[in-house]
Amino acid sequence: MAVILITGGTGMIGKRLTEHLVAEGHEVVIFTRKLPDRKPVKNGIRYALWNIEQQTIDEATIRRADHIIHLAGAGVADKRWSVQRKQEIVDSRTQSSALIVKALSEIPNHVQSVISASAIGWYGPDTTESRKNGFSEDAKPDNAFLGETCRLWEESIEPVTALGKRLIKLRTGIVLSTQNGALVEFMKPLHMRVATVLGTGKQVVSWIHVDDLCRMYLFAIDHPTISGAYNAVSPSPVTNQELIRILAKQMCGRWYITMYVPSLVLKIVLGEMSIEVLKSATVSCRKIEGERFIFLYPQLVNALEELLGK
Repeated sequence: MAVILITGGTGMIGKRLTEHLVAEGHEVVIFTRKLPDRKPVKNGIRYALWNIEQQTIDEATIRRADHIIHLAGAGVADKRWSVQRKQEIVDSRTQSSALIVKALSEIPNHVQSVISASAIGWYGPDTTESRKNGFSEDAKPDNAFLGETCRLWEESIEPVTALGKRLIKLRTGIVLSTQNGALVEFMKPLHMRVATVLGTGKQVVSWIHVDDLCRMYLFAIDHPTISGAYNAVSPSPVTNQELIRILAKQMCGRWYITMYVPSLVLKIVLGEMSIEVLKSATVSCRKIEGERFIFLYPQLVNALEELLGK
């Protein structure tokens, strides 16, 4: 089996992806700033040092690697978007990519592919065409902050192709997981039987079950003919209102109340980030389906049933 390096391996997606990779028999090496005090619980997982600011990385690990999965980046929704935070979001992605490019160009290696995270923030608000067919991978990046971030993110890892490495960029939608992320935030008010709809609730949410996303990374590794950008979203986007209604029914049955959070309130609380929360983006997954990737959870109802253990 392959030796697979992961950056950002301690985050929500990285942890779950590591479980998938180990289950498939791969050896996983997670890049970290500080080695853990205790050995990992599971076999097949090791840790190696890197430092993005100092642009240093464990050379021996690069020499052994077959594939690199690049997830590293400061959480977009973790803090309010101050000027400093926005720069941190961009730098954490572009500088980590630069370190990977530098390592692959200077250290002898046999890395076959680099699979890099990206995001559907690449796309702007829905248009009449996207509402009908969804944004495809050839759409131009949006001019807003997240669109520009995604453009810089993808451009920063692109030089690996000149080094003869196959590059796959997965533009990821809202990842549904009960460990962290948007779904956990949606669930919190429902513990008090309150279903909170954001704004009008009509904005389209392009989502993906965390296990389908992990399977897509494995698919990219196992299919050497694919390269370039792919949208990592389910075939069935829903509106925010539909998402909350389905989630509320599964958690509370019929006994809940619906509360709409006005757009103005979201703008006051979230600042510039509210633009993305209220933005409608219908994103197509036809390209990855054309490569014969099969979703285990194409419908939101089934995805939530699995995640909530229904």
